[in-house]
Amino acid sequence: MLMSNKRKAIDVFYQSITYLAAFIAVATLSMIFIFVFANGSKLLNFGLIINDYHAQFYNGGVEDNIQYSSSIRPASLSDDIYYSEKWGLGLKDDIDREGNPVIIVEYLSEDSPLLSMYDKNNEESYEILLIENGHLVSKIAYYDKATSLTKNGAEMMIYDLDNSNSFREIVFSSLGGGIRGSLITTLYLIAITIVIALPIGIFTAIYLNEFAPKNRLTRILRSLIELLTGVPSIIFGLMGLAVFVPLTIKFTRADSGNIISGALTLAVILLPVVIRATEESLKIVPDTLRASSLALGANHTQTTFKVVLPSALPGILTATLLAIGRVIGESAALIFAIGTAVKDDISIFGKSTSLAVHIWSMMKDEPANIELASTIAIIILMIVLALNIIIKLISKRFIRDLG
Repeated sequence: MLMSNKRKAIDVFYQSITYLAAFIAVATLSMIFIFVFANGSKLLNFGLIINDYHAQFYNGGVEDNIQYSSSIRPASLSDDIYYSEKWGLGLKDDIDREGNPVIIVEYLSEDSPLLSMYDKNNEESYEILLIENGHLVSKIAYYDKATSLTKNGAEMMIYDLDNSNSFREIVFSSLGGGIRGSLITTLYLIAITIVIALPIGIFTAIYLNEFAPKNRLTRILRSLIELLTGVPSIIFGLMGLAVFVPLTIKFTRADSGNIISGALTLAVILLPVVIRATEESLKIVPDTLRASSLALGANHTQTTFKVVLPSALPGILTATLLAIGRVIGESAALIFAIGTAVKDDISIFGKSTSLAVHIWSMMKDEPANIELASTIAIIILMIVLALNIIIKLISKRFIRDLG
């Protein structure tokens, strides 16, 4: 009886430790998700994904013979939009993706004189400078009074416009702050890295598990592969800077860190992950399948590639998912291998930044832009979730076909 009570007490202790550890893990992950979504969800929109990071600025002017608008305020405009019937312009106070106050163009009438502005920076071109809904108005400078600025608000800017027959220039810009360039860079990195790392990693795992002799050399090789999985990624970044950046400069038209050098660096980081995951997938294939194939007259190579490899495909797809997740989340190595410049015009031979490095750039600002960083983190989570679902569906399809 005493032994039984002692055993029960030990069992209760182990169960308590298990439940406590599980609770801490779930609570920690939940708090991370809540923090990210609470801070980033308000900036999450489609425009963030398709817009450039750097805003394009324009200086517009109007001719002397201005034809003013005759359009009355549309009933569809909300109360927080200030409208000038004289200029056919509706403005609204807002904040940009970095949390700064801005004045945004919400409406332009069809007969607005602002639709026929010319470019003050290139007056000889005679090209019409189009202002559109969604553009930000930074300031309106007049000949006979003080300039209307963003800090004075949309209501004051409309008031100044209504009481002016002309202006010297209007400075407006695109919204900016988008992540289109970083998203494209991330997709490039995923594609190039997977094309390089997957074939090498998978065929290496096939050799180690199916063809390599069981000797000291292969044991040392496996130990080295396992050792590489624990090497900090920043060391791989230094290798990328010292090896792959000069290599790509020599053999391509790149002149500094670039997407190709970043992908090569990531491929080296992923190789041990892909090799180990693939080899584990090959190990769980029953030996009876191999024996049956050989008994039916297939040779070792045919058995490996026509029987064993298809059976291990779900595990290999999981390795692919792990690899893609590592590419999306990697930042330290890419800081050295590709750079931290946020670009809108993307070339595989030029500097750029991934979504993870974009987050790092937002967090090193003073003050840190936690909202935008959290929004980008949500987008990364959505990409990983989508890839996870796709690979799970593919795995189920192959399992069903094999069955």
